[in-house]
Amino acid sequence: MPTNKVAAVTASDSGIGKACAVMLAEQGYDIGITWHSDESGAQDTAQEVRKLGRQAELVQLDLSDPQQGGKALEALIAKLGRIDVLVNNAGTNVKGDFLDIAFDDWRKVFSVDVDGALVCGQIAARQMIKQGDGGRIINITSVHEYTPLPGSVAYTAAKHALGGLTKAMALSLLPHKILVNAVAPGAIATPMNDMENADAHKISLPHIPVGRPGDTREIASMVAWLCSEWSSYTTGQSFIIDGGFMLANPQFAVAQQQADR
Repeated sequence: MPTNKVAAVTASDSGIGKACAVMLAEQGYDIGITWHSDESGAQDTAQEVRKLGRQAELVQLDLSDPQQGGKALEALIAKLGRIDVLVNNAGTNVKGDFLDIAFDDWRKVFSVDVDGALVCGQIAARQMIKQGDGGRIINITSVHEYTPLPGSVAYTAAKHALGGLTKAMALSLLPHKILVNAVAPGAIATPMNDMENADAHKISLPHIPVGRPGDTREIASMVAWLCSEWSSYTTGQSFIIDGGFMLANPQFAVAQQQADR
């Protein structure tokens, strides 16, 4: 077994990706950090990782061209010498309902959210197979892997596709002792949602049963468990962490609409 364990976390310059990178460093992993446009945020993540005594390497990763982006991941793996965990966290959304979405916007979302996860997953898995020690791949999906996000047909379809890809990857890679799972967050206090992590404990969200947005560490802790020895009987699963959102949606919305008639 290797003396050092390595985890690469895409889009780890902020939000869920940053929380995953730091928590995995706490678990003893050296960390590969990728960023798309926020190099300063990536440097902040690297600083936190290094304060924990772990190695941090950075690379810019743009999955709007997944195959070119994959070369950046290959360079990151080369810097770190190996890879034991890949967290496919990079994602994007272009709002647009079914009748309105432009095909180019549809393809942009799928390129990052699905094609990027495929390409990065292949690169990481092939390296893990070469190493011979197995590994873990975690895809960050969304509650919208299960229920539509109104006005975001591309995002909804892409997250559903990523859920299916997770299951297919799990079956394909099981003979190589590579476990593949997904984590499906609800509303989390991230820059993408115009919130900071501290807002998870300050802001009220009445439409969510728990009454607040999620803390990024509540997602990262599931990712960390999926990378631990005690998740070795778990593959092909998707774990919803949403403060009860799926209990109220879409059933609650339909019931409310009927009540208002």
